[in-house]
Amino acid sequence: MTRLLVCRHGQTLWNATGRIQGQTDIDLDEVGRAQAEQAAVLLAAQRPDVLVASDLRRAQDTAAAVAGTTGLPVHTDPRLRERGYGPWEGRTDDELAETYPEEFRRWRAGQPVRVDGVEDLADVSKRMTEGLLAAAERAPGGTVLVITHGGAARRGIGALLGWPDEIVHTLGALSNCHWSELRSGRYGWRLHGHNLGT
Repeated sequence: MTRLLVCRHGQTLWNATGRIQGQTDIDLDEVGRAQAEQAAVLLAAQRPDVLVASDLRRAQDTAAAVAGTTGLPVHTDPRLRERGYGPWEGRTDDELAETYPEEFRRWRAGQPVRVDGVEDLADVSKRMTEGLLAAAERAPGGTVLVITHGGAARRGIGALLGWPDEIVHTLGALSNCHWSELRSGRYGWRLHGHNLGT
């Protein structure tokens, strides 16, 4: 059995102010750094064998806190990045609702949006699945910790579990520095916990 812990990075200023980050490379804020240090202790107690992170700074800095506690090296995989939101990055919900009313409604309903520069959900699911499976292959039968992003985590988890889009959308968002636990066995991947942490 392989355990896969899929963890969201710590808080950034854009998280705190309700701005869409996407693949814009934002640093952790002071709260996010404290969250990462606190989560590092809890995640170290899970005894991970491997640590893999998105290449964006907020995930790398969160992973660095875990590495400092566990002594594990951080492996980087750009497939674990957040969904690319193109022209939506840096904007708030209110701004999007005003500028892209129909697309914004569809997005909030978990439906596909057709905006140039906004990454297709199927593409996010595909690359996240590839990234998560590649991470899991680093320690078959062990515990693999992945530091990624909220929206990307939801898509990757749903894809590994074989859930259709309408079910994936119902999975609650991961809080900053919280994680989901998946385990693989003879029946494939199964979800054993969601939004774990303190």
